[in-house]
Amino acid sequence: MINAHELVKVGIESWGIYIPELRHSGEHIAERTGIPQNILKTKFGLNSKSIAGPEDHNVAMAVKASNVAIRRAGINAKDIDLIIWAGEVYDKYLLQTYGIKLQNDIGAVNAMGFDINQRCATFMLAFNLVKGLMVMDSRIRRVLIASGYRNCDLINYENPRTRFMTSLSASAVAILLKRDHPENILLASEVITDGQFSEDVYIPGGGSGIPVTTPGGDIPPTAYDVIAKKLNYLEIPDPESMKNRLDKLSMANFIKVIDSAIKNSGYSRKDIGYLGLLHMKPSAFDHVAGEFGVDVKAKTTYWDEFVNLGHMGQNDGIMSLEFGIRHNKIKPGDLVVLAAAGIGYSWGAACIKWGRA
Repeated sequence: MINAHELVKVGIESWGIYIPELRHSGEHIAERTGIPQNILKTKFGLNSKSIAGPEDHNVAMAVKASNVAIRRAGINAKDIDLIIWAGEVYDKYLLQTYGIKLQNDIGAVNAMGFDINQRCATFMLAFNLVKGLMVMDSRIRRVLIASGYRNCDLINYENPRTRFMTSLSASAVAILLKRDHPENILLASEVITDGQFSEDVYIPGGGSGIPVTTPGGDIPPTAYDVIAKKLNYLEIPDPESMKNRLDKLSMANFIKVIDSAIKNSGYSRKDIGYLGLLHMKPSAFDHVAGEFGVDVKAKTTYWDEFVNLGHMGQNDGIMSLEFGIRHNKIKPGDLVVLAAAGIGYSWGAACIKWGRA
């Protein structure tokens, strides 16, 4: 089997991030959830987290991150051929195509835009997709992948069933990929999905199941329940069942996608120079890093950044890349491995050969 990265060379030209200034402190989260601060830190890996401000809508935040990436690359937005929205489906207005809105808001008049979503693993899917699209269409030379995330809005601190998502926070990231770019070469990526978890985590109210609108424009009786019963927040109907099924698969699938991405990139575990994982509980983070023999202080980012920012969904991988560069943990020649998992459930990984080819 021939991998897409063997047919076309794609490099990371630049990237950008945006983190809102607002925070929920550990004290505030502890008071709202009833979880002691020391447990939040040791078990959840959370001292505080970023929260979106009134104007920090997902696309608005992604515009800021995208403009950083565009300036860093020294290009004009008109030079972008394709925009992929890898962020969340919840924003200032619903049922917009956010990739198209982002195209307009940054002035990428020559680009085509569309949306994809695989929750926290979306960037791994986007990397895979970009390589395939470039193989099929030689006109695609520069792609912007961008994401805004503020699912912190969708967490009810008082709901014990969704406590594992207490760390959800807010941010935006953007990354520019360029055909034949001689640096930071994107290698293989891998994605696994398992549909048995597709109805384990969702927002009950507001869809056609418990509607807040009707074809005639009337307010149905169920609409009042959505607010009164807090059905407009993320929910897990049966957390014990989900945990039992997920415990048997999650770590194994994490390891499987990372191993597959590394192997298909032509490397082995010992070649990992930096491992960029999404924010997860410390014990799980240490388990994955330990499986690959990665020093969590020297070759990953966790306690030095994410513990004060929370889980930024699909943005975590690009954030980890930013922090790895910022703290001199990523060096030229390193094999950088990014990995994530998203509710639904999906697991993904992607490899990058950092520095000049």
